[in-house]
Amino acid sequence: MRCNKRKLGFSAILSVLITAQLLYSAVLAAVPELDKLTKACADCHGKNGISEDRKTPIIAGMSETYFVEALQAFVQNKRPARVVKRDGKPDTDMKKIVKNLQDNEIQALAKHYSNQKFLRTVQPFDPDMAKSGKKLHRKYCEKCHENAGRVKDDDAGILAGQKIEYLSEALQQFNEGKREMGKKMRKKMQALEKKHGSDGFKQLVHFYASEL
Repeated sequence: MRCNKRKLGFSAILSVLITAQLLYSAVLAAVPELDKLTKACADCHGKNGISEDRKTPIIAGMSETYFVEALQAFVQNKRPARVVKRDGKPDTDMKKIVKNLQDNEIQALAKHYSNQKFLRTVQPFDPDMAKSGKKLHRKYCEKCHENAGRVKDDDAGILAGQKIEYLSEALQQFNEGKREMGKKMRKKMQALEKKHGSDGFKQLVHFYASEL
């Protein structure tokens, strides 16, 4: 009986894996221009989602859920979009880029970039601020952004090694209410600002920049 149960369990697992692969293939088949879409993303976010611009986030390695929610926030005008100037091309921003994307295209992009490897940015940081930021992270952020912000989660982006200028801007937008956040995050950020002021956010950013 044990052998039969083991065989059944293995068969069930295999069936789930095959089904998942078929569904993924179906999604990709429904987006014949995925290559074209990723090339458009690469204009700002770099090859395979590894941005070289200090204000543009690395999108490689994001969870699918987080990626989809980020794009939907732009579509629904719930997140500010920085204007990007491009050599030889018209200025653009994320709202313009995503407004014509179909749901299956967003899902396919999310799947693609979640399978890319996040490459942490080597960038200058203040060691003293990073030391203070480490303590703040443990107190205010570690519960959701585990392992010093290295772990990707459904509703949490990767922070360790992300662009310092981008993180600074993002934290400011959250703090000013220009980007949506959950009640727990809002409560934590308000508590952090009340006790440490704007310096607390700067220290956090330098800590994430130090985590390679």
